[in-house]
Amino acid sequence: MFKKGEYIVYGTSGVCQVEDITTMDMRGVPADRLFYVLAPSSQKGGKIFTPVDNEKTSMRRVITRDEASRLIDEIPKIEELWISNEKLREAQYKECMRSCDCKEWIKIIKTLYLRKRARSAQGKKITSTDEKYLRMAEEYLYSELEIPLRIPKEKMEEYITGRIREQEV
Repeated sequence: MFKKGEYIVYGTSGVCQVEDITTMDMRGVPADRLFYVLAPSSQKGGKIFTPVDNEKTSMRRVITRDEASRLIDEIPKIEELWISNEKLREAQYKECMRSCDCKEWIKIIKTLYLRKRARSAQGKKITSTDEKYLRMAEEYLYSELEIPLRIPKEKMEEYITGRIREQEV
């Protein structure tokens, strides 16, 4: 069970803070069933109510500072997604996003940076679907990393790029 004040990753809502753990006074809901009251970091003023025993939606703690550092160091070794069938591309992106796994988000980001570069070289723009999933994956990853690393998510791409360049030297 998570604690009040703790940051978690909740399904496709991304990083949330546990604001409260309480019961709900609703018809059809057992009086002793506990619920998390979550505040999504991406939605100021937003609230999510979910049962503590929810097994349908993935919930996990935000990674630690050490895990975040190791993850950034691993980025060059994380493989991109290779999707040969264009029609299955969005389904693959959705699956990666739902996984609540930082490495899966990195796969999307790496894949879409390469696609964006290749399309740009052909004089084409990135597709709206690719743009949507690139922004979503960056939002989820950077929002999670900002907590243990204490670096604003707006500066996260610059920080990660710098760390990777240091490794290459």
